Amino acid sequence: MEDPIHAFDSLRPRLQGIAYRMLGSVAEAEDVVQDAWLRWHGAARHSIDNVEAWLVSVTTRLSIDRLRAVKTQREHYPGIWLPEPSLSDALDTPEGARERADDVSIAYLLLLERLTPEARAAFLLREVFDEEYGRIADILGKTQAACRKLVSRARTQLRDERPRFNVSRETHHRLLRQFVQTLETGDLGAISALLAEDAMLMGDGGGHVTSFPKPMVGGRRIAQLFFASTLRFKSMLRMVPIQLNGQLALLRLIEGRLESAMVFESDGERIARIYVQRNPEKLQRIAQAAAGA
Repeated sequence: MEDPIHAFDSLRPRLQGIAYRMLGSVAEAEDVVQDAWLRWHGAARHSIDNVEAWLVSVTTRLSIDRLRAVKTQREHYPGIWLPEPSLSDALDTPEGARERADDVSIAYLLLLERLTPEARAAFLLREVFDEEYGRIADILGKTQAACRKLVSRARTQLRDERPRFNVSRETHHRLLRQFVQTLETGDLGAISALLAEDAMLMGDGGGHVTSFPKPMVGGRRIAQLFFASTLRFKSMLRMVPIQLNGQLALLRLIEGRLESAMVFESDGERIARIYVQRNPEKLQRIAQAAAGA
C-alpha cells in the first residue's frame, strides 16, 4: 500500500466535500475528516482492499452521526440558521472539477436540511458524488432497493424547491457589479430595480449579533435596508467581491472589519435571494483569510 498519509491526503478534498455537504458547516466537516483520519491511522490497513471506498464509508457514517446530533441543536438555534460559507471553491480541486457549483451553494445546502441524515447521505452520494447503489447500500447498511427509495423520495422532496434558473457566471458577476455600483451611488431607485419584487433576504446572526428573526420579503423593503446602510456608514462601508461556495459573493466591511458575507441568487435579470451570514463564528475563517490577503 502507498504511504498512508499520502493516500489520505489525496482523498481529503472528496472527504471534505462529502462532510461539508452533509453538515453545511466547514468546522463540523473538518472535525469529521479529522475523526476519519484518526480511524484510518488506527486501522489494519493491510486488510483494506479499496482505500477510497473505506474512507468514503467512514466519513459518511461519521457525518450521519454528527448531523443527527447537530439537527437537535439547530432546532433551538436563535433566529435563522444558514450554512457556513466556504472559501474553498469546489471547482478548484480535481474532485470538484466533476461537480457543479450549484451542488455546494448556500441555497442548496439549506434545502438539504429538509432531509433526514440517511436520506441526505444517500442522495448526495448518488446525485453529487456518483456512487453506485451497491456502494451506498454498503455504507448505509441497507439494501440497494431501500437506498433507491431514499434517493427517489429525496429527489421528489427537493424537486419543486431547487433553483429554477440556470444563470451563467458572467450574468451573475454583472448583476453583482451593478449592485455594488448602485450602493456606491446611493440611488434607492436603482437599488430597488435590481431586486425582484418578491425578493427575499435571510440573515444569520447566531444569537451573537443582531439579525432578522425571519426572512425579509419584498425588493423595495430590502432596497431600503441597503440604502439606509449606505447613508449611515458612508465611506466607512466597503463591498469586496470574493468566491464563496463556488460563486461570486460579497463581503461587507465596516471600518475595515468584516461585518457579513452575502451570497446571491438571481433569475438572470434581477436578484431574487440574498443570504447574509453575520454570525462571527461562521465568519472566522473568512475574516482570517481576508486579513491575510
